[in-house]
Amino acid sequence: MKPKARTRVVLAKIGLDGHNRGAYVVALGLREAGMEIIYTGIQKTPRGVALTAVQEGADIIGVSSMVGAHLTIVKKLHQELMTAGAVEIPVIIGGIIPEEDYDALYALGVKQIFTPGDTIQNIVRCINALMEKDNVAI
Repeated sequence: MKPKARTRVVLAKIGLDGHNRGAYVVALGLREAGMEIIYTGIQKTPRGVALTAVQEGADIIGVSSMVGAHLTIVKKLHQELMTAGAVEIPVIIGGIIPEEDYDALYALGVKQIFTPGDTIQNIVRCINALMEKDNVAI
C-alpha cells in the first residue's frame, strides 16, 4: 500500500497586508502536525497565489488577512482559481474577520474562518476533515 502523502498547504498573505507573525505561527504549527507548508510571503497577488497552488499541487490554500480586505482578496482569489481550473482547491482564511462578513466569505467558497482566538489544533482538525471529506464543507 502506498503511504499517504502529506497534506500540502499554500499559506498566503494577499495584498498590502504585512502582518505576518500569525501566518508564521500557523505555518509552524501545521508543519509540526505533519503538513507540508508552502509559504508565499507577504504582499502577494490573488493570481500569484492561485498559480502557486496549482504549480505546487496544493491540497488547500490558507489565507491570512489582518487589514480588512478579506472580501476583496477572497473574491479575486476565487476568480483566479476559476481561471486556473483549480476552484476545487479549498480555501480557509484566518485573521481579523468581522462576523458580518462570514456569509459573504462562505458564499465565495471559503470552507472555514478562523479568528485570533482559534488554536492550531482547530485549524489542523479542519484541514484534516476537509481532506477526509473530499473537500466537502465541514
